[in-house]
Amino acid sequence: MRWTIRIVLALIAFVVVVAGYVAGHIMWVAGHDSRPHSDAIVVLGASQYNGTPSPVFAARLDHAKALYDAHVASRIVTVGGNQPGDITTEAQAGQDYLVRKGVPSNAILPVRAGHDTLQSVRAVADVFKTRGWKTAVLVTDPWHCLRARTMARDSGIDASTSPEHTGPAVGSFTTNVHYIARETLAYVYYSLFGDDNVHSTGAV
Repeated sequence: MRWTIRIVLALIAFVVVVAGYVAGHIMWVAGHDSRPHSDAIVVLGASQYNGTPSPVFAARLDHAKALYDAHVASRIVTVGGNQPGDITTEAQAGQDYLVRKGVPSNAILPVRAGHDTLQSVRAVADVFKTRGWKTAVLVTDPWHCLRARTMARDSGIDASTSPEHTGPAVGSFTTNVHYIARETLAYVYYSLFGDDNVHSTGAV
């Protein structure tokens, strides 16, 4: 019994250390804005309602436009599929939003695929391979950056991250803790199983 207790306590301690390390890495990446000149700015999708981006998605798109205006890349890739009953995709809603904001439509490439982060980055990676692109700046919420960047790099994209800091995924202490905990579990799951257990492209 004594050895059983020791083993259980050791396992608990190991899990706590790993979770703490991953959470710390998530926060470290979230605090860094890396925007080298790249082949494309990639905006990871989030919820849209009949073509209108959710506040989280709109914040990402606004940040992508700021990067485009700063000449980080000459094109923006929007990505994301649709849910049953949707009249459009996240990628198309993102493109339409950016066009309304003044970005030329021919500077935006919608990739209308992906129902989670892994599916989305793999769809983008396929486009990159077809077009001979290699580098990307990923735009998403701060806490989502590490997982998105890891998946993109694993898919063959030389990816950096530039997080947005104005949307509802960034806010109170409780909100931040919620997303950090969520991303910690999702990152560990992906590291162990190579799959995405958070069935969205980030926060909604």
